[in-house]
Amino acid sequence: MNPPRKAIILGAAGRDFHNFNVFFRGHAGYRVVAFTATQIPYIEHRTYPASLSGPLYPAGIPIFPESELPGLIRRFGVQDIFFAYSDVPHAHVMHLASLAFSCGASFHLLGPDDTMLKSAKPVVAVLAARTGAGKSTVTRYLRAALAESGRRAVAVRHPMPYGRFDKSVERYATSRDVTDSGITVEEMEEYQQHVDEGGVVFSGVDYGAILERAEAEADVILWDGGNNDMAFYRPDVTVVVLDPLRPGEEDAYFPGEANVRAADIIVINKANAAGPEGLARARAAARALNPAAPVVQMDSEATVDRPELIEGKNVLVVEDGPSITHGGLSEAVGAWAARRLGARPVDPRPYAVGSLRAAYENFPRMGAVLPALGYSAQQLDELRRTIAATPCDAVLLGTPADLAQVAGIAQPVARARFAARDTGSPSLRELVLERLRSVRE
Repeated sequence: MNPPRKAIILGAAGRDFHNFNVFFRGHAGYRVVAFTATQIPYIEHRTYPASLSGPLYPAGIPIFPESELPGLIRRFGVQDIFFAYSDVPHAHVMHLASLAFSCGASFHLLGPDDTMLKSAKPVVAVLAARTGAGKSTVTRYLRAALAESGRRAVAVRHPMPYGRFDKSVERYATSRDVTDSGITVEEMEEYQQHVDEGGVVFSGVDYGAILERAEAEADVILWDGGNNDMAFYRPDVTVVVLDPLRPGEEDAYFPGEANVRAADIIVINKANAAGPEGLARARAAARALNPAAPVVQMDSEATVDRPELIEGKNVLVVEDGPSITHGGLSEAVGAWAARRLGARPVDPRPYAVGSLRAAYENFPRMGAVLPALGYSAQQLDELRRTIAATPCDAVLLGTPADLAQVAGIAQPVARARFAARDTGSPSLRELVLERLRSVRE
């Protein structure tokens, strides 16, 4: 019998852990000697815990920076590299494949048949071509639509276990659950709006155990995707969101192109913020990649809870972190809402400290907005200090995270909320409910 092949999984504390759990954990043919990490800070130099690794890995599995990959291949005698993260240009994937080949290792991608779990309940997955397209806005729209049809839908969010790796199942049902949990700001961004609207959202590390918990209290599982990754559960309906503010990217990023090609329904979101050219290019891309899927346009409507603080004022805009860092946007929904109210955005870049200052250097496309980065207590303190140092009349939170609660903001604070609205017929609601009836009833 041949000895197991030594493997490294390239990841970012999400898809990599899921792929390990469902494919490698008990696989006699492989030994995963390491994970590598990128995109998200403070993950490397930690250990995927033995409690989740299984009996083949009594000491857990170490996590290293992706930059150390060539040395790790030589150090451990690695034969196989498995790529397992998202929202990167296609060329990025093949550069890593070339690096693996140059070190003598094979390079692999695990597909849906090897990684998707089957639910006993119907699954509606909301995915995207790029991060920041508005997946969670569409997911919340669908939760309300399913509730109106008499179905209880529970959201399961793509993993973000950045603060801890050993909590296999997380459940959030109230704002207090979110703010008192000790999770990172990016995690708060994804959970807060679900619970504020009366929804329940699950996350964690072990998506088999999460599925069992979610099925126990749901008629429908709503997969709320992260970045532009594919779903972890096999969908009955796949809804894929395109961003007309970034036309031309529908087939340029991995695995976003795969999502568009696999979609049952395509949503061109933010139609009210995009020009005719962007909308036309997004629609043309949808037709070219997936001519069978119906395409709907939706508006992303903004409301500001305290508009009197923003109208005509000098305002610091704090945006959702991933959208304006590796998502590539120069600004996001907060800046758009501020301009609609006639506010004058204040540039925070001269006042940024520590890792916030470094973020502007690492992502030079960012504009005069502040990314809501808070992956550690130190970084959250740097965010707080940057906000405090920026001269402004008020702070407008484009991030869904309630930073006023967790960062102690001294200036007056307003929050921007966004909701998805239908612009035509048939609506997304009608298309999703009809497909659910056809596949499960």
